Amino acid sequence: MTRVILMLIFFVLCNTGGELAMSYGVKQVGEPESFRPMALLRFIWAAARNSWLWVALPLLAASFYSLLILFSWAPVSVVIPASASNYIVGTFGAKYLLKEDVSFKRWLGVILVSAGVTVVLLTGKV
Repeated sequence: MTRVILMLIFFVLCNTGGELAMSYGVKQVGEPESFRPMALLRFIWAAARNSWLWVALPLLAASFYSLLILFSWAPVSVVIPASASNYIVGTFGAKYLLKEDVSFKRWLGVILVSAGVTVVLLTGKV
């Protein structure tokens, strides 16, 4: 049980960290001017030079492989609901790291997700 919880924490931190880094990097790069080939190439070139996107890639890869490990250690009926912890950590990261405005309804959603994750983890089937 301890190894599943530790791997779940690792998964959530890598996944959320990767998503936050990706969001920050893409906001720095901006959107493509158009969908013409040269505009897309300029966009891809700008993205390839953004360091935050290079931080995001290994974090997201680590989260993917840790999710595979979790599936081999615990039932999918535990792993998927428990991985919803991403929403909780991601919302706090968006609010305090990316300085996004998080509405009351979103905080209410985070509370509901937290309650659901708690119920799943307290079933003792991990």
